[in-house]
Amino acid sequence: MKIIVAIKQVPARDSQLKVAADGKWIAEDDLTFEINEPDAYALEEALQLKEKHGGEVIALCLGPARAASTIREALAKGADRAIHIEEENASALDTLAVARLLAAAAKTESPDLVLTGLQSDDLGYGQAGVVLAELMGLPHATIIMQVEVDGGSLRVKRELEDGWFQYVAMPLPAVLTIQSGINKLRYATLMGIKKAKTKELKPLSPVALGGTGQPAALLDRVYAPQRSKQTQIFEGDAKTAAAQLVEKLKFEARVL
Repeated sequence: MKIIVAIKQVPARDSQLKVAADGKWIAEDDLTFEINEPDAYALEEALQLKEKHGGEVIALCLGPARAASTIREALAKGADRAIHIEEENASALDTLAVARLLAAAAKTESPDLVLTGLQSDDLGYGQAGVVLAELMGLPHATIIMQVEVDGGSLRVKRELEDGWFQYVAMPLPAVLTIQSGINKLRYATLMGIKKAKTKELKPLSPVALGGTGQPAALLDRVYAPQRSKQTQIFEGDAKTAAAQLVEKLKFEARVL
C-alpha cells in the first residue's frame, strides 16, 4: 500500500509574529519552524496503516529550502522517502496553486491513499486536501478520526458537530484530510534520525511540474486586528438588566 502524506512547514506555535515590511505576510527572519500539527497526525496515521498493511509512506512537501528540516523529521519518524517541491515563495501561493503542484507530484507516484492534515496552522483555510482530491479525480472525505482498510476499500469515521460522527465507505485510491487527535504522535528515535540521513529526498521544481498557473486569489494585506474596549451600563432592576444583557449576547456578540 503506497501512502502519500502532504506535510507543511509552519512557524512554531509559540512564535511572536510580526507583519513584514511590505505588509504581504509575516516577517520570517527570526522565526523557528515546525511541522504543521494536523499534518503530523496525518503522518502518524499513515505510519500506523503501513505497520498494519505494509507498503511505503512518502512525505510530500511544498516549501522553501528550510522545509528540508521538517521533511527530515518525517523521515526520522518512519516515512520511507520524501519529495520536496522547492518554492521559496510558497507563502504567496493560493490554495489552487498549491494543490496543482501537490497533485502533479502525487500523480507520478500513483498512490493508493493520500493523506493531508485538516488545515494548516498558519492560514487555516482547510481547502488544500479537498482541491487536491478534485484535481486528482479521487473520492475524498474530511475531518477523519478513524481509518479502516479492507482490500480495495476504506471505512472512515468523520467528526461532525455536537458530538456526532459519520461512517463512510469509499473505494481506493482516495484522499483523506485527518483531524488532529486521531492518534498519539510518536517521537523520532535516535536510530530513526540516523536512518533519515540516508533516505531518499527527491527535489522537484514547480517548472518541472507544469508551474503554478495564474493565482485564483491574492493575499493583499496582513495586519493585526484593531483592539477596542467599550463599556455599556444597563439601567433598571436586575431582571431588566439581565434581559438586556442576554439580548446583547444573542444578537450583537452572538455568543449564545
